[in-house]
Amino acid sequence: MQTARKPHWLKVKLPSGDNFKELRHIVETHNLHTICSSGRCPNMGECWGERTATFMILGNICTRSCGFCNVLTGRPLPVDMNEPVKVAKSIQLMGVKHAVITSVDRDDLPDGGAHIWAETIRQVRAYNPGITMETLIPDFQGKTDLLDIIIKEAPEVVSHNLETVRRLTKQVRKQAKYERSLEVLAYLKQQGLKRTKSGIMLGLGENEAEIIETMKDLRLAGVDVMTIGQYLQPSAKHLPVMRYPHPEEFKKYEQIGLEMGFKFVESGPLVRSSYHAKKHIQ
Repeated sequence: MQTARKPHWLKVKLPSGDNFKELRHIVETHNLHTICSSGRCPNMGECWGERTATFMILGNICTRSCGFCNVLTGRPLPVDMNEPVKVAKSIQLMGVKHAVITSVDRDDLPDGGAHIWAETIRQVRAYNPGITMETLIPDFQGKTDLLDIIIKEAPEVVSHNLETVRRLTKQVRKQAKYERSLEVLAYLKQQGLKRTKSGIMLGLGENEAEIIETMKDLRLAGVDVMTIGQYLQPSAKHLPVMRYPHPEEFKKYEQIGLEMGFKFVESGPLVRSSYHAKKHIQ
């Protein structure tokens, strides 16, 4: 299947500058895994240049093999019990005021990694008084007792991405379920979390009606913040890009989302889950 040609509006500057170099040095020195680098985020230069980054915990090998994701798939290494402190100290070194934490899926662990998640939140707060946090969590196979472990720590924003529309979920997120993700998001809101968030990618073969249906589903689940970005193929073995919607199309979905009642809608070709994350706590 032929991949669509990348348009001019997706060109980004190569990462550079002193802040970017310093942040990269800290990440490498402390053996941290950031989704910025593992996921080849197009905003890495901009975000790291502003001294912000998204940290990935529980290692850098995922137990799931999603068709869009560049993170390694396989048998993960044993959990590093010192990882929560490492992340907290590195955030302190960087002077980050709003941290985004995400993780690989760890279906190999009885708790899916939930207790490491909770300890990471606690340690980040202990080392960084006054910090705010967004946690971009996996679905924990829909187990509410594991979700409760995260909910108890009350991050300012809890996010879980749908990634795509209902019809394409089995192809894009092979071990995930569209309805299960919606149930996770609804449960988070029902348990009293102030701000929930989710995101999808365009360019995988979805149509306008499916995009709007997905937005409605997220609102029905009580989601407050939505991100809509362009899918970019990480390598030849990943799903091809079917199309590159024009920036005006992204703007249209932003307006539709705000009219639906989302508090924030970040919609644009280069938008990713953590883009402009700090303002989403407001």
